[in-house]
Amino acid sequence: MDDADDAISELSAVPGRLTDELTVRHPVPADHARLQVALAGWWGGLGGQAGAPQRQLLVPRLFLQHFAGTSFLVERPDGTLHAFLIGFLSQTDPDTAYIHFAGVCPDGKRGGVGSALYRRFFALAREAGRTRVRCITSPDNRDSIAYHTRMGFRLEPGDRTGDDGVPVHADYDGPGLDRVSFVREL
Repeated sequence: MDDADDAISELSAVPGRLTDELTVRHPVPADHARLQVALAGWWGGLGGQAGAPQRQLLVPRLFLQHFAGTSFLVERPDGTLHAFLIGFLSQTDPDTAYIHFAGVCPDGKRGGVGSALYRRFFALAREAGRTRVRCITSPDNRDSIAYHTRMGFRLEPGDRTGDDGVPVHADYDGPGLDRVSFVREL
């Protein structure tokens, strides 16, 4: 962790403030349209022409209606969306919390905001008695795989190995929708 991460980590404990210029809050259903724009534009064309609509379908309004208390939005002073994390506590496994989707705007990457959101979610999960966090990503999202590894997540074994040696779960989310699965102990 570098000095910027340390500073953001300390500030992330203060409700409503992430840094002097960024605020964090729980999302509301009215934020759905803003998230849809981010999901379409922040990934730099990942997944080709089908990528943006696939990402948008992964965050329906129900997440903002039913999992708002375990999800976060980060905004700039002008109200512009800067980052988000959609997560929840597993209803099936009382030891597990799950990060469903997270993103940081392109000009905000490498600023420590994503890590601060993850740490905030880890703290929330611990407070709820959870001992692990799980998440998935696409095998072609190399940035996400590297990021989750840096954040202390372990790659879970898959049913095949990708060209780059990463374990892949074939057809995880349906035919042709392979995923890489992660777990992190808290």
